[in-house]
Amino acid sequence: MNNLYFYVGVVGNIISVLMFLSPVKTFLRIYKKGSTEEFESLPYICTLLNSSLWTYYGITKPDSYLVATVNGFGVVVEIVYISMFLIYAPPRTRAKTATIAGIVDVVVFAVAVFVTQFAMEGEMRINVIGFMGAALNVVMYASPLSAMKLVWTTKSVEYMPFLLSLFLFLNGGVWTLYAFLVQDWFLGVPNGTGFVLGFAQLVLYSIYNKSSPSKVISDDLDSGWQHRHLLPPSTSDDTQQV
Repeated sequence: MNNLYFYVGVVGNIISVLMFLSPVKTFLRIYKKGSTEEFESLPYICTLLNSSLWTYYGITKPDSYLVATVNGFGVVVEIVYISMFLIYAPPRTRAKTATIAGIVDVVVFAVAVFVTQFAMEGEMRINVIGFMGAALNVVMYASPLSAMKLVWTTKSVEYMPFLLSLFLFLNGGVWTLYAFLVQDWFLGVPNGTGFVLGFAQLVLYSIYNKSSPSKVISDDLDSGWQHRHLLPPSTSDDTQQV
């Protein structure tokens, strides 16, 4: 059983690394154009906090090094993404991004570490960290839900990349299995949610992958969906959570 959960965790790490790296194409575009255009940084700021919490959880809970390593990698990657955004964003957007990142990724995380380290101990500390990570994970699944609503409305999968849906499905499934093997429901609930949403996206993709949006819907998209996000499922042109 120990060997099985280790191998499942390794596979989960590989898939998660691929998901963390999936926005690279978007950032290459930003680098080449020297501008963040209409891309938004908030999804990456939230992902950095999420990865930081899960890294802290993996370090705090015994025998959870597989959770810590992949999310530690995620922390490094998200810092690079946010740094690039700060370099190439317009001054006002840069200031806004720096402020939000400072509050969310520095202050909130520091408070979480301080409170759990000095006001809690043992299982209580682990449970609170796990609950915070799981809650943030579930909230972040609002992005896939918005993408699915858009596909349903437009009858087109243009704004829901197949590979992202596939990785969401695989990542959620593997980490849900891992959570079951190690009896960790803080990992199981959010990743089980991701697995179900990933499956639902694949079903939608199979239904609408050969459809094209109507002219009315296309006009609406042209006028109302100009704010592209860095983290697809939030309807990115180019790309892209344990």
